Amino acid sequence: MLNGSSCVAVGIDGSQSATDAALWAIDEAMAREVPIRLVNVIEAAETPVTDPLGQSRQMAAAESAVRDAVAAVEATGQPVTIEAEIMRGRAVQALLEAARFAAMLCVGARGLKHATQGRIGSTAAALSRAAQCPVVIVRMHRAHGDHSRAVVIEVDDTARGSAVLQRGLEAARVRNAPVRVLTPSMHADVQAQWQRRLKEWQHRFADLEITPVSSHGDGLHYVGAHANEIQLVVVDHERRGGVSRLLGVPGNAAFRDSDCSIMVCREHDSL
Repeated sequence: MLNGSSCVAVGIDGSQSATDAALWAIDEAMAREVPIRLVNVIEAAETPVTDPLGQSRQMAAAESAVRDAVAAVEATGQPVTIEAEIMRGRAVQALLEAARFAAMLCVGARGLKHATQGRIGSTAAALSRAAQCPVVIVRMHRAHGDHSRAVVIEVDDTARGSAVLQRGLEAARVRNAPVRVLTPSMHADVQAQWQRRLKEWQHRFADLEITPVSSHGDGLHYVGAHANEIQLVVVDHERRGGVSRLLGVPGNAAFRDSDCSIMVCREHDSL
C-alpha cells in the first residue's frame, strides 16, 4: 500500500476525457486502498440560474455525468470504492477544495466545454499550476494498455528531483512499467553525485527496470521522439522550460495523438 490521503479525486464533467481520467485513477486508488471520489462542479455563471427549472436541469446534467462515470468504473469489475460529490462554484476553485486532502487529482485533458484540436483544456492547466497534490492530466485511457510502455520521469539536480523521482517510481510500480529517468546535462561532479543517488533509488525499487537517459535541452524533444513508447510523463511543478510548454502548443505537438498522460508534482506533496 502506498502512503496516501483520503481519496484519489477525479474531476467529472460528462466528457469522455473525464471518464478516461476516472478509469486511469482506478489503479492509483487500489494501490493506496482509498476510494475514488468523482467530483462534478456545477459551474457558477456570471448570471446565476435562479429559476427552479434551470437549476433542476443543471442538477440533472451533473447527476447524469456522475452516473455515467460510476457505471464506467463499475464495468471494469475492479474492487474499488466509489464516492461521488456534486459541488457548485468555479470549476478550478471547487476541484482544488475537493482535492485538498486527496492523494492525487486526476482530470481529463479536454473538458466537455473546451475540447479543441486535442489540446489540454484551461481547467486542467490551471489545476496543475495550483493544486497541492499531484495532478494527472489523462489524455486517453486504453482498457488493455501496453505495460511495456515506459514511465518517463523528468528530474534535475535539485532537492525537488528526488521528490519527483519518488512519485514517478511509485506510479511505475503501480503499472508494472519500465522507467526512463530523464536528466539534464550536468557537470562531472554533480553527475557522479546524481548517479550515486540514482543507484540508491534503483535498490529501493529493485522490482523496476530503471534506465537513466541524458537529455539535451527541453525534455519535450525526447518525449516527442518517443511518444508512442511512453504511457506517463512525470514532471516537477517548476520544471526547466516551464510546465506551460508541456501543457501548451509545444507539448501538444510532442504528444500528437498519443495517449501519454502527464503527472505534475510539487516538492512538498505529501509523500
